Amino acid sequence: MINCAIAGLGRWGRALVEAARHEPRLNIVGAIEPDVIGARDFCGAHGLRPAASLEEVLASPEIDAVLLATPHSLHKTQVIAAAAAGKQVFCEKPLALRRTDAAEMFAACRKAGVVLAVGHNRRFWPSMRALRGIVASGELGTVLHVEGHNSNENSQGITAGWRLSPEESPGGGLTGAGLHVLDGIVALLGPARQVYARLARREAGPPPLDTAMLAIEFVNGVSATLATIRATPFYWRVHVFGTKGSAEVLDEVTMVLRKSGEAPATVRYPALDTLAAELSAFADAVEGRHPFPVPEADVLATLGVFEAALRSMQTAQPVACQ
Repeated sequence: MINCAIAGLGRWGRALVEAARHEPRLNIVGAIEPDVIGARDFCGAHGLRPAASLEEVLASPEIDAVLLATPHSLHKTQVIAAAAAGKQVFCEKPLALRRTDAAEMFAACRKAGVVLAVGHNRRFWPSMRALRGIVASGELGTVLHVEGHNSNENSQGITAGWRLSPEESPGGGLTGAGLHVLDGIVALLGPARQVYARLARREAGPPPLDTAMLAIEFVNGVSATLATIRATPFYWRVHVFGTKGSAEVLDEVTMVLRKSGEAPATVRYPALDTLAAELSAFADAVEGRHPFPVPEADVLATLGVFEAALRSMQTAQPVACQ
């Protein structure tokens, strides 16, 4: 049994607590949440002991791991403190807003001999898993280009709080929905060389009306485009184009395969609780069964593009990726 505490009981933190109920190896027993009154009923219903601070949790010998669903700017301090206390760490994406900060977190956890798992839950979508397998198999031939899009309408429902802060969520929708797509593309193509990005603002809001667009050149020569909008209904698309065909993921379970001279074939995969799946993968990593399937190199490569894209939005010029 891995006894855990969760920091942050906002919408996503509560979703992680609910998902952990499906992973018997994880036992979330404590919670750190500034809004004590607002979280009281939830903590009572899930048997969570409120803690006054993260420091209190890290000092407890009863806690083996911490789950972080906190503002992005806090992650570096929290992860490094958890590592120093010998606690395993699961941290929601983005791990950091700067690549160098993320690299320091991984180094601290590596030195302490603890796991650092980053919650890119859409890596666990059955359709995206299948897409990675198809690309790796060579079925699509030489990959030439990838197109990605994620809209999620979050700005219509989230009108206050740190997720709307330009300091915590820069680049419009890129920090939230867009980062899911960027991670998905990096998982297929590896590190990028250069990015040109634009942020178009119609209204500051709330709700903010903006679009973020990226044109990316990868080290392996493949090009990619990415767009994300916060104000329109949910839409997901990652489309890989190769010399022998293309594969387009449209949601968690749907892929469309296209090959020359053949009618498009739609494939649907069994649905999966992806939050429970990533927490199970975290438990596997803590127990030494398997490495967490979002490797450090991919996290750093994704943040390298992200950070370069933010600079490009400011300068209106292409920016090299770290």
